[in-house]
Amino acid sequence: MARSLRAQLHERGLELSHGECLDLDAQSAEKTGKITVGRVCIDAGGSIDVVEDVVIRDRQHLSEGGIVLPIITINKRSGKVENSPEIVMRGFAVDDPQMIAESRQIVQRTLESSSAEEKADYGVIKEKIRTDLKRYIQKSTSRRPLIMPVILEI
Repeated sequence: MARSLRAQLHERGLELSHGECLDLDAQSAEKTGKITVGRVCIDAGGSIDVVEDVVIRDRQHLSEGGIVLPIITINKRSGKVENSPEIVMRGFAVDDPQMIAESRQIVQRTLESSSAEEKADYGVIKEKIRTDLKRYIQKSTSRRPLIMPVILEI
C-alpha cells in the first residue's frame, strides 16, 4: 500500500520536504502546512524534559575531550599540601602512565611556585592549575579536556 501511495503521489506531482504536512483522504492528498522537525534529545533523569542546546554542547565537549580531575589534599590548619596530587583522567584514548606522572609533576610545580596568598585563595590556585595542565595536555595530545581541580581540606 505504501509503495502504491508513493507512486500515486509522484504521478500527481506532490513532493514533500522534511517537515511538510500531508493530509490524506480516500480521494485526495494535499499539502497542508509545515512543522518544525529535527533532533530532539530527551533526558529521563527524573522528569522527562527536552535537553537544552547548551547541555548537548557540554556533553559533546566532554565526549570529545574527556575530563581531568587533579585532586589536591590540603591541611586546613597549616595550609600545606599533605601528599602528592592525584590525577584522574577519563575519556582519553591515551592511557599513558607517563602522562599522568607528568601531569602530577606539573600540578606539584604549580603549587610549589605559588605564594601563600594564592594558596589561601582556592579559586586562584584552581585557575593556575587548570591553566598549566591545559597548556601541557593540549601540547602533548592536541585535546581540550574539561579540567576540574578538586581541593580537599583535611
